[in-house]
Amino acid sequence: MPVFLACSGGKGEKADQMDALIINGPAKLSGKVRISGSKNTALPLFFSSLLFDEPVHYENVPRLWDVETTLSLLHSMGTESSWDKETGKVTVHPLVKKRVAPYEWVKKMRAGILALGPLVAKYGEAKVSLPGGCAIGARPVNFHIDALRKLGAQVEVKEGYIHASVPSRLKGAPISFPEVTVTGTENLLIVATQAEGETILQNSAREPEVVALGNLLQSLGARIEGLGTPTIRIWGSKLNAPARPISIPPDRIEAGTWIAIAMATQSELELENCPVGEMESVLEVFRRIGAQFEMSPKRDLMTIYPRPPYKAVDIDTQPYPGFATDMQAQAMAVLCLAQGKSRMRETIFENRFMHVAELRRLGAQIEIDGNSAIIAGPVMLQGAPIMATDLRASASLMVAALAAKGQTRISRIYHLDRGYQRLDEKLRRLGADITRVTE
Repeated sequence: MPVFLACSGGKGEKADQMDALIINGPAKLSGKVRISGSKNTALPLFFSSLLFDEPVHYENVPRLWDVETTLSLLHSMGTESSWDKETGKVTVHPLVKKRVAPYEWVKKMRAGILALGPLVAKYGEAKVSLPGGCAIGARPVNFHIDALRKLGAQVEVKEGYIHASVPSRLKGAPISFPEVTVTGTENLLIVATQAEGETILQNSAREPEVVALGNLLQSLGARIEGLGTPTIRIWGSKLNAPARPISIPPDRIEAGTWIAIAMATQSELELENCPVGEMESVLEVFRRIGAQFEMSPKRDLMTIYPRPPYKAVDIDTQPYPGFATDMQAQAMAVLCLAQGKSRMRETIFENRFMHVAELRRLGAQIEIDGNSAIIAGPVMLQGAPIMATDLRASASLMVAALAAKGQTRISRIYHLDRGYQRLDEKLRRLGADITRVTE
């Protein structure tokens, strides 16, 4: 039965519930796993539904707490939603009554800032809390604010909220982002479709999630050129509400995490619904470490063949199409098993090595040098009690625990549930000794 949202959390699924995972390793896995829908695509598409008056339908929606939080945030603004969690179908009735995205919900995830663009574009005013999410560094919103001002919006920040209003019609303008920003590009894509004339976004994000949003807007009547490149041109257009359900594409970060799991456990795994075409940089890094892949792009299938002994490599995180910061922690766990010294340089977030202390508790030899981590290996990881600190850190600890000898207890795995659909259940079906318990 569909779940009609009136508040956070479905039945038996509360975001404040403290679960832990107990993993007995080392694991040996085998079988096939299907990649779930992309969280990073689903959330901006949900927020884009605010542009319309008619219900918007979605399919292949992953069962995640960030989806729950997004729908609850939209509900707080007056919308109604239904979510059949078993089939992955969501319907959003985007009748906004309050043009406010409150701190109560936005603090839970940084994607809450994506309410800003649709509210300004459709209603000409917005009050959006400064964003929260994982504690992995600053997420400045000044790029969003400066860009909106160039389009003619009046914007100020006070008492923890962004207040935006449009005195007259928005007008297109050239905008150059000082740094690549995914949510900034997504917000401005939406706003620019409702601005008079042409808007040029320079130094735009090229991520597949941005392209998916742009493609959707194009299919609904927007005129957009340059998606997937650093320069995007948008002309103000009249948009039509979606006539058919919008299918959420597969999650490239989940697929990359499964590669790390396969390598850590030295297990051959087959991935279904795998977005191979979006993973070139990730695949190249894991090939250098010691993996082989067999692809069937037409069928979205990929088989992973680990080939130890693994080699040490140096990796820099970069905006897409470079190696994703969201894969940094998982790759680091695998590098603990590689021969020699590896260097992981984080160029996106300044505080994304919090998982290092927990990996050390498992026996990892990692030193921090500024924005780089030096990983010495191989080491024999040993089970221990550890704690997740953010979404991708929790995935990294899962990877390491599956390779470790003995029992590992990972606390605060609600971070994992924010971005991975039933990962523990998928692992159990592949042969992992893993149990979820309530703390």
